[in-house]
Amino acid sequence: MAEITASLVRDLREKTGAGMMDCKKALVETGGDMEAAVDWLRKKGLSAAAKKSGRVAAEGLVAVASAPLKAAMVEVNAETDFVARNEQFQDFAAAVAKVALEAGEDVEAIKAAAFPGGGTVAEKLTSLIATIGENMTIRRAKVFTVPQGVVATYVHNAVKPGLGKIGVLVAVEGATELDALETLGRQVGMHVAATRPEALDIDAVDPAALEREKAVLSEQARASGKPEAIIEKMVEGRIRKYYEEVVLLEQVWVHDGESRVRKVAEKAGAKLTGFARFQLGEGIEKQTGDFAAEVAAAAGTAKA
Repeated sequence: MAEITASLVRDLREKTGAGMMDCKKALVETGGDMEAAVDWLRKKGLSAAAKKSGRVAAEGLVAVASAPLKAAMVEVNAETDFVARNEQFQDFAAAVAKVALEAGEDVEAIKAAAFPGGGTVAEKLTSLIATIGENMTIRRAKVFTVPQGVVATYVHNAVKPGLGKIGVLVAVEGATELDALETLGRQVGMHVAATRPEALDIDAVDPAALEREKAVLSEQARASGKPEAIIEKMVEGRIRKYYEEVVLLEQVWVHDGESRVRKVAEKAGAKLTGFARFQLGEGIEKQTGDFAAEVAAAAGTAKA
C-alpha cells in the first residue's frame, strides 16, 4: 500500500473539496489510489457536499420541539425556499429540534449527537446535502428549561406543525394549571413574533445599546437649545419610551393594545423568565447574482 503522505491528502482535498479527515480516510480505504479515493468520496456524498459548502444558505426552516419542562428551537438553512418545501428536509429539521432537547443548544454538540435511525446528525446532514444538491447548515439552536411551569412554543405561519419561518420559545414559570400557562406562553409567543423585543426586562438590556441610545437622544435634545437640567429630564423620558419599545415586560400587550406584558403575566399568576425569537435568515448576507449567467457558466457557454 502506498504511503499516505500529507501532500497526497492535500492533493485529494484540492481535487475534491472534501474535508481533510475525509480525504485521509478515503486514501486509507483505497490504498493510496488517487482516482479510487475520488470515487470513494463521491460515493459517500462527501465530495459533492464539500463543493456546496461555500454557497450561501439563507433559506430553510425554523423548527421547535417540546418536552415536559423544556423546549428547543433550531434554525436549519438551505440555499432555496424550494428545499424548505422538501419533505426530507422538513423531517430533518424536525428531528434536529428533537435532538436538541437532549443535546442542548451548542450546534457542534447537536451535530455530534446520534440521529434517529442511525449515524450522527452531521452524517445525516452530509447525506442530505448530497441527495438534495444544496448546501445546508444547522445555524443555531436555543433550549429553555423551567423548574416548574412550561416552555411554550409558537411558530408563525407554520408550513407544518412546529416548522416555519419565525419561531419563538417562551419560558413561563408558575403554579397555575399547565394548560393556562401554555395558553399564556403561546399568546406571549405571538406577541414576541410581532414586536421583536430585544430583552426580557430592563436589567437585561444591552448596556452598549443603551449608551448608544442615550447618546443619540442627548444630541437630539441639545439641538432644542434647552438647559442641561431640562435635557437630562427629556432624555430620561425618552429612555422610558425606549424601554417600552425593546423590553418585553414593558411592552404594550398586542392582544388588547393597552395592558403591559408584565401586568398580563402577573394577573395570570405567572412569571416570564425567558424568551427567544428566531427569524429565518436574519443576519445572513444573501448573495445576489445573474442566474442566467450562472447557468451559462455551468454549461461552459459563458463568454470570455
